[in-house]
Amino acid sequence: MLRIANCSGFYGDRLSAAREMVEGGPIDVLTGDWLAELTMLILAGNRLKGRPGYAPTFLRQLEQVLGTCLDRGIRIVSNAGGLDPAGCAGAVTELAGRLGLPVKVAHVTGDDLSGHDLGGAPNLDTGERLPAAPLTANAYLGGRPIAAALSAGADVVVTGRVTDAALVTGPGIWRYGWRPGDHDALAGSVVAGHVIECGCQATGGNYAFFGEVPDLAHCGFPLVELESDGSSVVTKHPGTGGLVSVGTVTAQLLYEIAAPRYPGPDVVARFDTIRLEQQGPDRVRISGVRGEAPPDTLKVAINYVGGYRNTMTLVLTGLEIEAKARLAQEAIWSRVPRESFDRVDVELTPLAATGPPPDAAPPTGTALLRVTVMDADRKKAGRAFSSAVVETGLASYPGFYGLTPPGDASPYGVYWPTLVPAETVRARVWLDGRELDGPEAAGPEPGEREPGGLEPGGGTPGERAPDGGDPDGGAPPASRAASATSPPPVQAPERPGAGPTGLEPEAGDRTVRTALGTIMGARSGDKGGNANLGVWVRTAEQFAWLSGHLTAERLRELLPATAGLEIDRFDLPNLHALNFVVHGLLGRGVAASPRLDAQAKALGEELRARHADIPRSLL
Repeated sequence: MLRIANCSGFYGDRLSAAREMVEGGPIDVLTGDWLAELTMLILAGNRLKGRPGYAPTFLRQLEQVLGTCLDRGIRIVSNAGGLDPAGCAGAVTELAGRLGLPVKVAHVTGDDLSGHDLGGAPNLDTGERLPAAPLTANAYLGGRPIAAALSAGADVVVTGRVTDAALVTGPGIWRYGWRPGDHDALAGSVVAGHVIECGCQATGGNYAFFGEVPDLAHCGFPLVELESDGSSVVTKHPGTGGLVSVGTVTAQLLYEIAAPRYPGPDVVARFDTIRLEQQGPDRVRISGVRGEAPPDTLKVAINYVGGYRNTMTLVLTGLEIEAKARLAQEAIWSRVPRESFDRVDVELTPLAATGPPPDAAPPTGTALLRVTVMDADRKKAGRAFSSAVVETGLASYPGFYGLTPPGDASPYGVYWPTLVPAETVRARVWLDGRELDGPEAAGPEPGEREPGGLEPGGGTPGERAPDGGDPDGGAPPASRAASATSPPPVQAPERPGAGPTGLEPEAGDRTVRTALGTIMGARSGDKGGNANLGVWVRTAEQFAWLSGHLTAERLRELLPATAGLEIDRFDLPNLHALNFVVHGLLGRGVAASPRLDAQAKALGEELRARHADIPRSLL
């Protein structure tokens, strides 16, 4: 058994987590995930200002635990190297020298493709060609370079852009010697890595049924006990707050995924084969995961500067909210024509209703009116816009006041996902400044990959809304070639302890109109410009009802912001879950999204608050 503990889910996570995981109980490997798609853009901005291109908070955590880890033989693996893994490794070596600790430090490079010819870099989601020079371009590497570094004796391994799950898969390959063809074991490690990569989200953080979670304020970080066959147990250290349950693990499994085939550089993991079992308090076993050969392409995350943006937020209060919003906009656009900007986004967000419901009387309460402009001209999007909004202050709607002072525009970045042939990317592993010769860094050898794009389609039949997409819920256009060559779907197993799927509520069962969240959990997030929304229930009977009720079209009705957008639905009956991908909801991605909820974090909670006629027997 290999005990792998996580101490960071994002750049800015709890600094004390590394010490808590090292001192809280026995572990073999300490991992930390610092890199999100947005983080690479943040690090690029830091680098342009002369700051490190890596996450310096990693060093602050390391200073607290490095000596103890060396004494106990705990290996440390982190992607905190960001855009400068060599610089981060050098800083680790310098830190160790200052502490008087003998340490072997490895780093992984090869992910940086910013100097490569990317051939126009067609967008993975839209097929468009890259319109500007990249600020960053990084391929998602797998776990084999990490395994090579550990096998060479590294105490600390620092990477740049690798998949989040690679932080677990790499140590698994190192410990158990998995070969490229050990698809099931590799897939199991990918699932384990996906569960713990976001830290406390696996132990009750951000959980829909948060009332079930004890002492969330002192939530413990997760760890996995990884076995040689790829199965694992998710748990946490004794005495820490939070909860590890089938529900909390299910919620994290649904986070930021698309089709049931979850692709990566080491393997395609079949999320429609995952079995979950509550083994005891705060112990959930993951087993049965099937894997397939990885695609012959790697995903590349590109960021480029898209222009400048500015947002002004006004508060609307009392009666006639929508009429006041129209009046406010008329006043603004009379001073700065709306059509003069490259892009304008207006979002009206109700905050609180203090009067009768809308069907009984005109709505009252408070709302935010956010007006965002984007333009290539910084001056136009800057004070020329924000000052014009302020100028309306005495000639607009009653009760006018704002939350933002007039200010300059700020640059924004655009996230651009694309694919490159895997054979064109060479991972390189360095130990104490010396490159290792011929490590298994490039992943599976030719012939051991699945032809096609990074996101192969197929799998459990999904539902695509009737707007021109694939009727079987296949892959996006850039990767549909993979669908025809992918193996047939694996029959999803029944969930342990549950009855057969496909059950219907009893005939004549009376319904109760209540919130979907009464029986349904949800977790949502971002994947570039798309939003991911996963929902789940606890029983086979509830899933039979939910899968029939919550179609892509009904989702559009319940969440008006998704109206007119392409929506994919994927069924995961083994988890009693559905996963929706809403294409384009976030525009060009988080950094460029004008939405108040730019990362779609609250989209699931919006859905849970919507009402439906639910059979009484399911409540």
